[in-house]
Parts: sequence; structure tokens; C-alpha cells
Amino acid sequence: MEKDVCIDIKSTQFADDEKDVTELFTFGRLKRGRGQNKYKITYDESEATGFDGTVTLDVKGNDIVTMYRSGDAMSNLVIEKGKKHHCHYGTPFGDFMVGVTADEIRSELSDDGGKLYLKYTIDINSSYMSETEMHINIKER
Repeated sequence: MEKDVCIDIKSTQFADDEKDVTELFTFGRLKRGRGQNKYKITYDESEATGFDGTVTLDVKGNDIVTMYRSGDAMSNLVIEKGKKHHCHYGTPFGDFMVGVTADEIRSELSDDGGKLYLKYTIDINSSYMSETEMHINIKER
């Protein structure tokens, strides 16, 4: 099963006393993976978001989401509830390693779309950088 979908993403990043909200509405693909509650979401970002490239979210239920980004900023973030992962994050200005720890993952995805919620913390060299919340809504096109 693979479908064309509409994807609505609201991402809120908290760093120090500042809050940065980004919203993106785009079209993409939803594909059911092998196994229960496994889905792959793929969409393109534009320069308007600060990232020009393709994002793939590999969702495995409420336990783990792997975010692959290709293009101007290449990254491979593993967001797993209860575990910290050291992940590669590339930018046009250079590459570095970040620590990613998931506080919450809620997947309500089905073959018709649904919702995905992520809340995770990012650190660099064990120094807190930010906390991110992502609300992703997916509807069939």
C-alpha cells in the first residue's frame, strides 16, 4: 500500500527562553511497512523552511521514528523513546554529531493517514540545545 497524501506539519522548537514555530503544508507519500504499525512518510521541503531537500520518516509504532533528510542539510536522526542516540547532522556550514532523546512518540497512523506526534530533546556534546515538538497530520489526497 502506497498513497499520495497531504501532510500538515507544525514544529515548535524551544531553546532557552525562545520559542520558534514552523508550519509546513505539503504533498507526499505514505507507505505501509512490513509489520504492524510501521509506516514510511516521504515529502519534500523547500528553501522557505530553511531546508531544501527530501525528508523520510520511518515510523515503527509508538517506539521509534527515524528521520532521514537529504539535500542542503543531510541528517539521520533516530528518535527512540527512552534511549539517547548520537546522530549525524549535516549543514552547508559543516557536519556535527547531536544527541537525540525522545520524550514522547504517539503514532495514530493507518492506511488512510492519521497523526504522528514527536517530542524530543537535542544536545550537542552533552549540552542542551533545544526541545522539539512535532504535530504531523496526514490525509489522503
